[in-house]
Amino acid sequence: MKLCIAIVTSVLAVGVADAQMSGAASSGSAPAQAGVSRTRQSSDSGAAPQAQEVEEHIKQLHRELQITPAEEAQWDTVAQTMRENAQNLDRAIDERDASIRTASAVDNLKSYADVVQAHAAAVKRLADSFSPLYSEMSEEQKKVADEIFSHREHSRHVAKN
Repeated sequence: MKLCIAIVTSVLAVGVADAQMSGAASSGSAPAQAGVSRTRQSSDSGAAPQAQEVEEHIKQLHRELQITPAEEAQWDTVAQTMRENAQNLDRAIDERDASIRTASAVDNLKSYADVVQAHAAAVKRLADSFSPLYSEMSEEQKKVADEIFSHREHSRHVAKN
């Protein structure tokens, strides 16, 4: 089963819950994750393409945020958090996918709650890892980051994909 997903971490996972809710409501399938959209196939398709998309997104954000050499160590922490968050969310969605066809309404709701909780935990981890980097950024970098993480930027990414 294909799901429209973006990487939590995509636009560092801000606004993911909104996209998950709208994706599930519009398709009747498992939730979508916001940010940079991608097609996510069931776990039998392999994790390599998904991991590659995470890496591409990390590189794109690195460029957009104009990370300086002095910020690299903090950026590496953010990037690793993005990788781990994507893996954790993929795992939660895979678990939901494995049982969705035979799940009762209650089980379906509980499995959806598990995905949403995994997402919420990912956003918290991302905020915690991004905060020290953000505090060291120049005012210009902060303006770019504010735009990337704003709802306006989220809407543009979802509309593009």
